[in-house]
Amino acid sequence: MNKEIENLSSLIIKKLDEIYDPEIPVSIYELGLIYDVRISKKQEVKIVMTLTSPSCPVAESLPEEVRQEVEKIDGVKSAEVEITFEPPWNKSMMSEEAKLELGFL
Repeated sequence: MNKEIENLSSLIIKKLDEIYDPEIPVSIYELGLIYDVRISKKQEVKIVMTLTSPSCPVAESLPEEVRQEVEKIDGVKSAEVEITFEPPWNKSMMSEEAKLELGFL
């Protein structure tokens, strides 16, 4: 990975760590909702993410918020967010920090 893409990747992850699930007081990154972040050579970003459940009340707004926030990052040409439910999200996907925050440890 070249240095520019590597730096951009760090900025994207930092931004994702600042976006919180409105129902759970933990970032979507720490919750394990982000499955993949791909950056093309043209600096187009594709994020594959999930939601805590298919009936999540923010199923429409959260992916759009993620797209908008990532597109604000200097150097990102465009962002696309794909929602998947494979594999289904579960508590084991959360970081230790998120588990501690939510009282699972």
